[in-house]
Amino acid sequence: MNQLLMIILAILLPPVAVFIKYGAGKDLVINILLCLLAFIPGVIHALWLVTQK
Repeated sequence: MNQLLMIILAILLPPVAVFIKYGAGKDLVINILLCLLAFIPGVIHALWLVTQK
């Protein structure tokens, strides 16, 4: 998927971006928990994961 589109998706819907990149796993669970606790840490986590090679 296009890197720019993944970055935009990570900002708007962080768990969806993590799911597309890594599937259902520990990264998705961590991101969902971060988004439930506070949205900004979830966005940062998703951006970090999406921009990894």
